[in-house]
Amino acid sequence: EAKGTGAGLMAAAILAMVPSYISRSVAGSYDNEAVAIFALIFTFYLYVKTLNTGSLFYATLNALSYFYMVCSWGGYTFIINLIPIHVLLCIVTGRYSSRLYIAYAPLVILGTLLAALVPVVGFNAVMTSEHFASFLVFIILHVVALVYYIKGLLTPRLFKVAMTLVITVGLAVCFAVIAILIALVASSPTKGWSGRSLSLLDPTYASKYIPIIASVSEHQPPTWPSYFMDINVLAFLIPAGIISCFLPLSDASSFVVLYLVTAVYFSGVMVRLMLVLAPAACILSGIALSEAFDVLTRSVKYQLSKLFDDSPAASGDSSAESSSASTVSTNSAKNETRPEKTETAPKEKPSKKNRKKEKEVAESVPVKPKKEKKLLVLPMEASVLGILLLIVLGGFYVVHCVWAAAEAYSAPSIVLTSRSRDGLHVFDDFREAYAWLSHNTDVDDKVASWWDYGYQTTAMANRTVIVDNNTWNNTHIATVGTAMSSPEKAAWEIFNSLDVKYVLVVFGGLVGYPSDDINKFLWMVRIGGGVFPHIKEPDYLRDGNYRVDAQGTPTMLNCLMYKLCYYRFDKQNSIDNV
Repeated sequence: EAKGTGAGLMAAAILAMVPSYISRSVAGSYDNEAVAIFALIFTFYLYVKTLNTGSLFYATLNALSYFYMVCSWGGYTFIINLIPIHVLLCIVTGRYSSRLYIAYAPLVILGTLLAALVPVVGFNAVMTSEHFASFLVFIILHVVALVYYIKGLLTPRLFKVAMTLVITVGLAVCFAVIAILIALVASSPTKGWSGRSLSLLDPTYASKYIPIIASVSEHQPPTWPSYFMDINVLAFLIPAGIISCFLPLSDASSFVVLYLVTAVYFSGVMVRLMLVLAPAACILSGIALSEAFDVLTRSVKYQLSKLFDDSPAASGDSSAESSSASTVSTNSAKNETRPEKTETAPKEKPSKKNRKKEKEVAESVPVKPKKEKKLLVLPMEASVLGILLLIVLGGFYVVHCVWAAAEAYSAPSIVLTSRSRDGLHVFDDFREAYAWLSHNTDVDDKVASWWDYGYQTTAMANRTVIVDNNTWNNTHIATVGTAMSSPEKAAWEIFNSLDVKYVLVVFGGLVGYPSDDINKFLWMVRIGGGVFPHIKEPDYLRDGNYRVDAQGTPTMLNCLMYKLCYYRFDKQNSIDNV
């Protein structure tokens, strides 16, 4: 819809292999995003389709696709904010049309009603700040539509008077709506925004006020190598795709560019949102490759046709054929113009209109070759070399995607592997721990651990946990963090009140496992201290440094987490790690 079927085919082929999407859709690691990204792209496609056609049918499908996205993933707020921004951009740049109205108005009305039917969303579809932008742009769109409607009915003088009235009423309505929205969100400590949304708008918000969000590794900012890992060579094709979208700029291409800009910003805040950037990168890369192949193949065809026409071997019969072909082409060109002259010849004398038509026809004939001359034609060597380079680039991308799918995103989280000079090492400790809980504890026993292992304990050991990966209850997680940060007696009292029989901790000090609970411990302190003020992070730091050796603080050395991880650690058999 933006740049033709060729660009769409290229983008689909690239998106099918992009590592960022494979990380969420690989077999054995399905997540909500596996279907949510399809719903996201399908909603954007139907929106652009409605922009191009102005069809109410596609607008209805767009609202249904948005409902599918709401049911799939909480990231639906990205849609309901990006589309209003694009609509507002079109209005500001003077690109308002009835197609824009049809593409947006049904989405807001029908989409909001359908979203409210989802139990998890409910009245949040109209009560939270994430949705207010769509309502405000909805009002602005109707004011602009009313202005255009009145302009078509009134004279310019009356239109100025009506314009003043409409602007006055429109501003009054907008201020009233804004005042109501401010009153609704003023009572909320987060001003109607969710913690994750505020973390996107202010990257430092989570670390200051909601450490549970900042503690998740997926919510950390990405590193530069992660971009190359997840989108690979697409990062170098995106600028070419952006340039192509501006030649010429349309409503569809401007939406693609806006999608990319917002996705790049959000992916820079949270590494998890690289998943949202990947489709935009694939779309623009597909546009760039399609345009490049179009220019290169056209150049090859032109150079080949020119080579065959100028070939010295085309003597004798071939020269006769070429000369006859040239005469046929010239005669056909003459025959194409002569019938117009013969048809208009008897009418030229009595009518002046036919003379104007003849001039228009004569002027329209040489316009076509001028347009053809404007097409970019490269030399044969450069065109062939460019095609080969693009093929090699595509092959490198395919190899990288296959490697990422096989090595980086297909490893199970229960069984860990590592490579050293001795070869491949398999760590089966997680599975063994869950098997021990399954075989040596009662079915009704409760297990306390950090929330990272909640789902695994429930699925592998079939035991009840206090907290799990669904981190919606911050108080429960803070309670477990407080128990882990407290001395043994205080921790026992907390766990006893929760009816906990076993405590699970992960320690990797013997093998150098970097993601054990000791490395996560400061997050437990921060989250626990956010609810229970007597837990203070400076009490666990020595001169601002996190120490777990003899230089550690007394609070650190006496807490439950330290005691469990380093229990009889000095009596272990020595291991040569050199």
